[in-house]
Amino acid sequence: MFKGVIIQASSRSTGNTSKIVNEIKLQSGFDVVDLNLLQIGHYDYDYKNRDDDFQPLFKDIVTNYKTIIFVTPIYWYSMSGLLKVFFDRISDFLNDKTDYGRKLRGFKMLSVSISNDNTFYDGFEMPFKNSANYLGMTYKGHLHTWVKNNSVSEEVQLNIKTFIKQALN
Repeated sequence: MFKGVIIQASSRSTGNTSKIVNEIKLQSGFDVVDLNLLQIGHYDYDYKNRDDDFQPLFKDIVTNYKTIIFVTPIYWYSMSGLLKVFFDRISDFLNDKTDYGRKLRGFKMLSVSISNDNTFYDGFEMPFKNSANYLGMTYKGHLHTWVKNNSVSEEVQLNIKTFIKQALN
């Protein structure tokens, strides 16, 4: 298996998303980055946030990994704001430091959503698919998960195991 990173994008570092991230880590052996623990400002055209945590994080990702699994709760039928800001900030490396931005080409991208039930909304995957395509990455698919009664069911654990196995082989 190749080296990858899980990007945890929840406003609660120890909430339901972390339960799913732990299951994914168990199945993949990938490292975890918790965006909630970092200071990452919004994208701006003047690069006023260039001294926050994003640029070192991004450089580390493109230098040390080949697969990214984005894990986000569903907030208002979409990815979390933390993850949206992360995606927006990739523009720092498409306009200013393109040598790092180009390193995403050939990466694999997966997305995982979390909610309180098994309801999945059409269109949720679109930003992941289209971003991967735009960045020259290979989109390997999406898995919707849920946490009920503060635990990950055997069904969800099996779904994660199957998804990781299929997507990473």
